[in-house]
Amino acid sequence: MFDKHDRVLVVGLGRSGMETARVLRERGIEVIAFDDVAAALERNRAELTAIGASLVDLDALHRAAAHLSAAVLSPGVPCENAALALLRRAGVPTYAEIEIAYRLSPAPIIAVTGTKGKSTTTALIGHILRTAGRRTHVGGNIGSPLIRECSAAAAEDWVVAEVSSFQLEATHAFAPRISVILNLSPDHLDRYASMEAYAEAKYRIFANQSGSDAFIGNADDPYLRSLRASGNPRVMARDFWFSLDAATDGVAIRCEGGAIVWQQTTRRAVRIVPVDALRLRGRHNLANAMAAALATLVAGVPAAEVATALRTFTPLAHRFATVATIDGVTWIDDSKATNPDAVVKALQTCPAPAVLIAGGRGKETDFSALGRTASERTHTVILIGESARQIGAHIHGPVRHYASSLREAVEIAARAAAPSQYVLLSPGCASFDMFENAEQRGDVFASLVRELRDRTVAPS
Repeated sequence: MFDKHDRVLVVGLGRSGMETARVLRERGIEVIAFDDVAAALERNRAELTAIGASLVDLDALHRAAAHLSAAVLSPGVPCENAALALLRRAGVPTYAEIEIAYRLSPAPIIAVTGTKGKSTTTALIGHILRTAGRRTHVGGNIGSPLIRECSAAAAEDWVVAEVSSFQLEATHAFAPRISVILNLSPDHLDRYASMEAYAEAKYRIFANQSGSDAFIGNADDPYLRSLRASGNPRVMARDFWFSLDAATDGVAIRCEGGAIVWQQTTRRAVRIVPVDALRLRGRHNLANAMAAALATLVAGVPAAEVATALRTFTPLAHRFATVATIDGVTWIDDSKATNPDAVVKALQTCPAPAVLIAGGRGKETDFSALGRTASERTHTVILIGESARQIGAHIHGPVRHYASSLREAVEIAARAAAPSQYVLLSPGCASFDMFENAEQRGDVFASLVRELRDRTVAPS
């Protein structure tokens, strides 16, 4: 895509941006690096200088813009970033990191997006392929940046990519061999003007696919159903659908008779694996497992090998993971539930009534559905973070507490929960008001629960 005569600007020096700079320099391409956060520039100055990249501030970028071949954007760069406005005025073409990764990759890519379940499904697809003996690279929003994984791949390998709406926005030719959309629900409305705009960003995952590619979608999702319409011109790839409802017509995989069933042909259905053999819990995770199974079946993995891998996959951290059971109370870390719909799914999985810990930094979010479900399925709701009062306004019936810290929330939950009940950390919000990221939030929660367990265990 680029050659040694090109000058490429990397905008944003987080994980993705730094890996892009490294990969481009390894190929002898001139790299100029920019970040409007001064600390990011200083933190990476030594390494960027060592690999032969130049660093610029906004003033220097004004002077350099006319001489740039292209710019590569990190996914965290906001739309209103001053550098982007400058690049648009100068007519500099901009690309997402995943676009560059795709163009560099000799291997076929399975790309996964959706509002919820992306990481679990991406990891599960990687697990199935590896279990089946395929050399596999997993990256994107999960693991290492996609550009590094694609650079390391050989033609006979597979690359599995978790991609977000932010990453898809700046794609032009990105065309994975297999694309997957798990679900769509309101999220990131602090970035997108409407739910429709958010959905359009997600739909870019299949926008450049051809008839030799495959698209996999959730037939149960109200936003995706329109894509199933006969002759819909938007999906040019072969389309395959999955459904939790055994009665849904025209799907390739469904849940029927307590098992995941593959409709291999119009006359032959193959029972892949019993639902109770999965280590993943909840109907939302069952849908993730069905999507992963379908993607790998389409990729050519035999059904028996798919079944073996589905049975052995261990759930990822911070995604409805059991931390401990203390005096009959089960403590669940679902810190990666960063939007209200994910909380609804988690509460539907927990036996009612539960104790819910929720809150954090909202994303111009409507919490009404979360409030309705929490009001029906909890007896106590403990709220933290910037959105605490906003969420609390939608809770009717359960006891509400407002905690100033996660530690205080855990202490309140310990007093409120009774044996056989669940305490669920499922925030429904981003973590950045109190923590570096959702992983740190989950780690702190797990540490606090273990402290509680250690205090509770009677001395021998």
